[in-house]
Amino acid sequence: MGRKIAIVLFNLGGPDSDKTVQPFLKNLFRDPAIITAPLPVRWFLARLISTTRAPSVIKNYAMMDAGGGSPLLPETEKQAEALTAALTEKLPDDEVRCFIAMRYWHPFTEEAATEVKAWGADDVILLPLYPQFSTTTTGSSLTAWNKAYKGPAKTICCYPFAEGLISAHVDQIMKAHKAAGEPGNVRLLLSAHGLPEKIVKDGDPYQWQCETMAEMIAGRVPSDWEIVPCYQSRVGPLKWIGPPTEEEVEKAAKDGKNILIAPIAFVSEHIETLVELGEEYRLVAEQHGAASYTRVEALGVNEEFISMLRDEVLQTLSEDQTIRSCAGSRLCPTDWKKCPNRMPHPKVGQRANPVSKENA
Repeated sequence: MGRKIAIVLFNLGGPDSDKTVQPFLKNLFRDPAIITAPLPVRWFLARLISTTRAPSVIKNYAMMDAGGGSPLLPETEKQAEALTAALTEKLPDDEVRCFIAMRYWHPFTEEAATEVKAWGADDVILLPLYPQFSTTTTGSSLTAWNKAYKGPAKTICCYPFAEGLISAHVDQIMKAHKAAGEPGNVRLLLSAHGLPEKIVKDGDPYQWQCETMAEMIAGRVPSDWEIVPCYQSRVGPLKWIGPPTEEEVEKAAKDGKNILIAPIAFVSEHIETLVELGEEYRLVAEQHGAASYTRVEALGVNEEFISMLRDEVLQTLSEDQTIRSCAGSRLCPTDWKKCPNRMPHPKVGQRANPVSKENA
């Protein structure tokens, strides 16, 4: 009898019907990683924001074919099934099972922790479906996990420069370009979820990882394309990192570009990809005269992406360290003090070899 290996997939979560939109939003905005105000203020703001935003968000969820809820869970279930199959092929003597741990709606992180414990896992690998590390995503999920589960676990903190991830994105981009008729005069917008600027200034490595990853993608698409990393989904009055995706769509449209827009921080289709990128920004492009507008699909169960996740898990299982990135040890320069990986790392201005197959 081999080992029982639990792979815990962290993701945001999403409401499963229009009736659960408001409580989902309330859970999101009362997370101290999202709103850093003291508890009473944070809970008041969460209640206020969830109440005022729910009607418009419900309308957006209704635009997707998901019964008024989010498609994120079924999409994540497909990824879990594909990853389980890929790992089982490599570990035929072991029992591999993927558990889904959503941060703000069912199945919650706490539910996944209870299931892992009841299953009696010998090895637990924490695998965020957030390629880039942020305190607001992976960091928040790790905090919730550590409160709910007291056993040993190994963590993959991030994999933004993994060879398979970059190749999968390029593959999706080039497929979308071909389906659009292979237009010229392309501006490729690489869109990631935004963050308040304050979070990045406090040492969160997310923006650095996103923009370095964008450089790597830019090096693998046609050299005459214009490449712009940008940030979507701004909420609230704080100053956010930029440039804003919506403004870049408008700018590209006015410049007469054929716009390709690809999500680089979302690996599953959900409201930000299907509605925000797929519908809202398309209208912006059309209103300002874009030559064309093509949304690149999220990675989903792209074969290279799933293979990359498989390889990261296998490498993590083979090593003694409890936390690792796609570079093996710490990925982030010293400026990014919120990086969870405290192991030796490159000097400022240098990066670990992100495209090396040894690091993928």
